[in-house]
Amino acid sequence: MRVAGGVCILDERQQPLVSVIIPAYQAAERIRETLDSVFAQTYPNFEVVLVNDGSPDTEALEQAIRSYGKRLIYVRQENRGPSGARNTAIRTARGKYIACLDSDDIYLPEHLARLVPLLEEQALDLVYCDSYFMKDGVHVGRSFVGRSFVGRSFERQPQSPPVTFEKLLTEECAVTTSAVVASRQAMIDAGLFDERYRRSEDFDLWVRMSFRGAKMDLLRKVGIEHRLLPGGLASDGYLLKQAQIEVYKKVLATLPVSAKQKRLIQELIARVEGLCQMDLVKRYLREGRYPEARLAAAKAAVLLQDRKSRRVALAVRIAPWAARGFLILQDARLARKGKQRAGFSRKGPTEVGQSRTGSVQL
Repeated sequence: MRVAGGVCILDERQQPLVSVIIPAYQAAERIRETLDSVFAQTYPNFEVVLVNDGSPDTEALEQAIRSYGKRLIYVRQENRGPSGARNTAIRTARGKYIACLDSDDIYLPEHLARLVPLLEEQALDLVYCDSYFMKDGVHVGRSFVGRSFVGRSFERQPQSPPVTFEKLLTEECAVTTSAVVASRQAMIDAGLFDERYRRSEDFDLWVRMSFRGAKMDLLRKVGIEHRLLPGGLASDGYLLKQAQIEVYKKVLATLPVSAKQKRLIQELIARVEGLCQMDLVKRYLREGRYPEARLAAAKAAVLLQDRKSRRVALAVRIAPWAARGFLILQDARLARKGKQRAGFSRKGPTEVGQSRTGSVQL
């Protein structure tokens, strides 16, 4: 192994095969840019497995990928969701390592060349990296941030290594799926993705892998660009939190956690349920449904037990119309910020102080 330009280079005989797996559903418009980013990798020993998950745009998708020919392993199946598509790809794959990539996302050229040597040198089972957020072709931030929140979203994510089972649960270490390169065998041993889930299925697998003893680490360099798209599975913060609660309940029901870990998970469930109630407060206020907003705010205050949620509950109980007006003004301010960011050059990525779905501010 040698180092060139800050990147560890494996000797040719040390370069294990990496299988890049891509689930595709309504991806015809974006798939070529995603695939081109894979074939531009400086790491030479990889294969690409693309699974068409019963997509309604199959004809356009197959037209878009036709020119890649035998460079692409292409599989069609009935729709089973992202978990089912990834599981099919992993079972089809021949590589020692699995590199996950959503059809919305883009690899930077050194992505695999940076992560694979870490897996080999440190005998890791999973490694992940930082990412740029992209909206309308513009960089609008990076994923890593140094403090912890609870409540999954694809906004700024906390990182407080080392990566442990507990830190994955609390999201002190939060993993973006497209940023992952992992041992294929470790993923199989943990049971692969749970096909019942269409959200937080990645969170569920990383937690199970870690509990089984998988060694994980992160690289604080940007390796991917993650597109923020309206209407995607990750775009609804409330549904993401609901899925996260289901994962926590599954952990309690299926893993032999310690008494301390059980208490932690129960606290996390209460916390995320409280954040769900705060999401409902906002929804009900926007719709002018004041009785429902009062009830949701009261529930949130009980579950969250913090000053902010109690203030929100008081404001919604006394003057819900004023709280609604403040929320509408805040929505307008965020919309203006979004338009301003859209005017920035893609060449100048910005650090944007976005609130996660875990925030309780109105």
